[in-house]
Parts: sequence; structure tokens; C-alpha cells
Amino acid sequence: MAETNQMDTSNDIRSIAEEHKIWKKNTGFLYDLVMTHPLEWPSLTVQWLPESTKNNRTGYEVHKLILGTHTSGAEQNYLLIAEANLPGEDIEVDTREYIESNIGPKDELGGFGNLDHRIEITVKITHEGEVHRARYMPQNSFMIATKSPYRDVLVFDVSKHPSVPPREGSKPEHRCLGHTDEGYGISWNPQKEGSLISGSQDNTICYWDIAEAGKEVPFNRRWKHFGSVEDVAWHESIDSIFGSAGERGNLCVWDLKDGSEKPTIDVPKAHASEVNSLGFSPFNEFLLASCSKDETVAIWDLRNMSQCIHSMKGHNGEIYKVEWCPSEEEILASCSSDRRVIIWDISKIGMEQTVEEAAIGPPELIFIHCGHTSSITDFSWNQNNSSVIASVSENNVIQIWEPVASIYNDESNEEQIVLIDDNDLE
Repeated sequence: MAETNQMDTSNDIRSIAEEHKIWKKNTGFLYDLVMTHPLEWPSLTVQWLPESTKNNRTGYEVHKLILGTHTSGAEQNYLLIAEANLPGEDIEVDTREYIESNIGPKDELGGFGNLDHRIEITVKITHEGEVHRARYMPQNSFMIATKSPYRDVLVFDVSKHPSVPPREGSKPEHRCLGHTDEGYGISWNPQKEGSLISGSQDNTICYWDIAEAGKEVPFNRRWKHFGSVEDVAWHESIDSIFGSAGERGNLCVWDLKDGSEKPTIDVPKAHASEVNSLGFSPFNEFLLASCSKDETVAIWDLRNMSQCIHSMKGHNGEIYKVEWCPSEEEILASCSSDRRVIIWDISKIGMEQTVEEAAIGPPELIFIHCGHTSSITDFSWNQNNSSVIASVSENNVIQIWEPVASIYNDESNEEQIVLIDDNDLE
């Protein structure tokens, strides 16, 4: 039995390597930008910061990202700020050839154009345990909240920390109290400064207002949840509404204003397995997306949650994250243990397909990013250039990539989907 398992593992490794080699050969057809960079440790989290600056001398734009470390346990963990140099509008990127990096494993790392010094860690802040999630406050991007293997939620003001960490250990500006166990879900209110919610494996959701808070912040509100809370998210335009996703397949919507200890909307079996992520549409106040271990992404209408509007299938593994595009109303993306990020266009749901098209995927599936060789733990749309996505995987890799613009055009979708399908990449 052990020998059979070793053979299966070897076959999987060879299959993934061959698949990645084929993907690299086709990147010139599929992308306007690809950057693959090694990290010292895996990052479970990634988020673009909203600021960017242009270097007039080089023509490149400097964008910043939040990352974190997940070390072996014996090593110190850090909250990280990275800078990525992306080509500006006046820079023409040569996409004819995928160039191998001169650092790290050559079969994995590389991209288009000059690869030297494209992504650099500029700030390291000592952190208690690995960084499960890190998210910035929309009203003040220096304020970053983190989740870890411990119960407290930490809030750091990056502007008050040196780029090189001091020896005395982690010193967050705020320590939010209330949970008794670890978790992943955390969300800042986009409409109200300082409003923070968190979900935990202790079956609770905590809410804090840190606007005038001190070092230790007791919770303002706390709700019991049916099972572990996998994710939480604020509504994008209504400052009192937020949602939660549960390990028991449940999806809930809550309203701070009603004062109740129970959710306004409770969908006990939203998915067939645990719900890992949810997000409210930034354009349509009634739309909500969720994703699950059951390998589906579901679209919901808050006016009628008796069943989802549509369930989207394209992944072949547990889906960890779903996020709406910040600039296109119908576009969202998801990442999975299947090493894929899929971009979806819900305006194409129900469109007629040929037999060949249907064999590739549903009409709403418009792009599959196949650049990673390990499970993708998180991804983020760039706020300054929403066609650019950053994604991180378990094997210490961050990728920054931009699909060709034609994937969003009706007349070109068939060609692009065919090119990115695993069986048709040639």
C-alpha cells in the first residue's frame, strides 16, 4: 500500500509539472502580465493596498501588497508589506516568451520582461503566530487587522512600525478581545471607520468599534453562531448589515440595528459542505456570492434566500475564497485547492453553448488561471487596475497576473476559454 501511494504521488508531481510547462508555453496568448516570485515562507493571505505611485524615470508604477508568513513554527512570523513594480501604460511588455527567473526553482518562477527587483518586501512587523488573514481599514490603509492561531484579533498601525522589526516582539496598537479560539474571517466596514467584525472557531462573531479604543478593546457586540464561523463580510453600501459563512454549510445575514441575537436571514443548507467565503456585490445591494468545500460558487439575491439564483461549477477542489471585481459589476473570481483561480461573468449565465464549449465549462466561466502548482490560499483584485490579480499558494509563491483584455469581450471568449482548458493547452 505504501509503495502504491508513493507511485500515485510521483505521478501527481509529474502531471502537475507537465501541466505547468504547457501553461508557460501559452502565457503569451492568455496574459498581458505575469510575474511569479518566491517568498521565504508561504503566505495564507494577500491584499492589494489602495495606494500606488509612478516612477517617472522608469515608467513603472509601484503598488503595495499585504502579505504574511506561515513559518515552520520555530521561526518568527511577520506581517509583511511588499512593493510590486508593475509596467505603466507607456511600458510595452514583451509577452512572446515566458522568461525563467534567476532566483528560485527555474521550473516555477519567472514571467514577462525584466524580472529583477519586481517584488520586494519593504516592511516586516513581528507577529504572534502565523498570519491567517490580514485586511486593511478602507478609511485608513495604515490600519491592518490580523487573525492568527490565537484568540485575539490584532490591529497594527503600519505607519508607527519601522521597516525592520525590533527585538522586543509583537506590539500591535490594538488587541481586540472576545474570542476564545482561532479563526480566519475578518472584515472592516467600508462605510463606517473603525468598525470591525471577526468570526472564530469558538462559534461566535465579535464586533468592535476601535475609533476611540485603547490598547485592549472589549467587544461591543457578540453573537452565537451555529457552528464554526469560516468567514465574515460587511455589506458594501449598508453600514449595519454583514454576513457570515459557517462550517455546517450555513449562510447568515445580520443587522446591527435590530438588536437581535439571531440573524435576519438564516440559510441552514446554503451549500452541501462548509462555506469558506462570502462577499457582497459592490454594485448591486441585493447580490451576495458564497463558495464552499462542495466545489461550487453560489450567487444569492437577498430579497429571496430560499435558494440561490445560480450555482457555478468549474473547480475540482475545495474553494477557499470568492471576491467580486471592484470595477466590473458582473465579474467575480474564486480560488481553490485545485491550484486554479477562475474568473466568472454572471451576465453570461444561461447563454447557449455548442457541445464543444459545454465540454470546457459553463458559459459564465471566462478564464482559468493555471499558473500555480500548489493550492491557492488567497487572491486579491488590484484596486488601481482591477484587471490585475495577485494570488498566493502553499508552496511559497506569489503571482501577479493580468489576463488579456479580450476575455471580457463576447466575441473572443470562446477562443480564450479553449486556450486555458487543461485538456486543450498546446
